[in-house]
Amino acid sequence: MRKTKKILCLCGALYTVVLFQSLRMKDLQGPEIIEVEKMLEEKPKIALTFDDGPSEKYTSQLLDGLKERNVKVSFFVIGKMAEANMKLLQREKDEGHLIGNHTYNHVDISKISDEAAISEIQKTNEIIEKVTKKHVEYLRAPFGSWKKKLVEKMNVFPVSWSVDPLDWTTENTDEIVNKVVTTVKENDIILLHDCYKSSVDAALRIIDILQKEGYEFVTVDKLIVE
Repeated sequence: MRKTKKILCLCGALYTVVLFQSLRMKDLQGPEIIEVEKMLEEKPKIALTFDDGPSEKYTSQLLDGLKERNVKVSFFVIGKMAEANMKLLQREKDEGHLIGNHTYNHVDISKISDEAAISEIQKTNEIIEKVTKKHVEYLRAPFGSWKKKLVEKMNVFPVSWSVDPLDWTTENTDEIVNKVVTTVKENDIILLHDCYKSSVDAALRIIDILQKEGYEFVTVDKLIVE
């Protein structure tokens, strides 16, 4: 009889614990649970950015690879290059990539007059806006040289970078890939150039490696806004 009572007591205690946990989970079936689930589902974000294009030789190859991988990137175009390759600029826009300003002639805006710098930025904005039909929001100054007051006056957001493999100094694709994948972390902005074959080849390999590691590639505005 004592054994039966003991078993009944244990069963009752177990039922109480299960019931309590069930009720507790019911109470949490709201914003808290949704937020936790969202956090668990989110992947670490990084941004791939490309300067100095569009390149008649290599940008289309890059766009093909990005489309195949369903990855969006950010292009900071040189005005005169964009003007000479408007179809590529249109394709960048149509395929959902961000297009930013990199001046018309790739000049160091900190070393020229405000009037000349404004002309460099404005001229490139006009070329981009013909395609995007909206104000150009983002500027990457060549060499990372800024004039703060000028940038504010032009109503553009300055974009820098946090990972620079110096891809323009080498044609060694392996070297470029290694420099990026061994140093990159969440929220990094990677600087590459779509005017070199080695850089384009490296970019697609970088995507393949880092996607397997769980990274999500986004345009720079997603990192800046979020």
